[in-house]
Amino acid sequence: MQLPQWLARFNRYVTNPIQRLWAGWLPTFGILEHVGRRSGKPYRTPLTVFSADIDGKPGVAILLTYGPDRDWLKNITAAGGGRLRRSGNTFAVTEPRVVSRAEAASHIVGRWRWIFARLPFEKAVLLSKTV
Repeated sequence: MQLPQWLARFNRYVTNPIQRLWAGWLPTFGILEHVGRRSGKPYRTPLTVFSADIDGKPGVAILLTYGPDRDWLKNITAAGGGRLRRSGNTFAVTEPRVVSRAEAASHIVGRWRWIFARLPFEKAVLLSKTV
C-alpha cells in the first residue's frame, strides 16, 4: 500500500511544519536534516523512525509511506546521508538502502518490531548511524 500523492503534498505544506515542533522528541518520530541535491537548500523532514541493527551496527529504518519517489530520499542518496534528530539527540545517518518492509522488519530492534512488520507499506529505507 502507498498513501496518495495529494496527501503527501498536504503533509509537506500543512502537517510537516507543525510536526517539526515535536517530532525530534517523541518515540518513533524523528526529523531528517538533509540538503537539496540541486538547490543546496537545507530541509528538515519529519518522519516515522524505528531503531534498527544493520549488519551489527546501530541504525534506523524509515517506512516509505508515500513510496520511494521522495525528494528527501533522493537528497540523502545523492549526499550519502544526512542528520537525524530523534529523542532529543542528533546524529549522522549514512548508507541509505531501500529494501522491502519484510527485510527491514528483520533489522528492527525492541518492542516495535512486531508493529513495523504489520504496517501496510511495501518499502523502507535502512540507514546506518554514525557519530
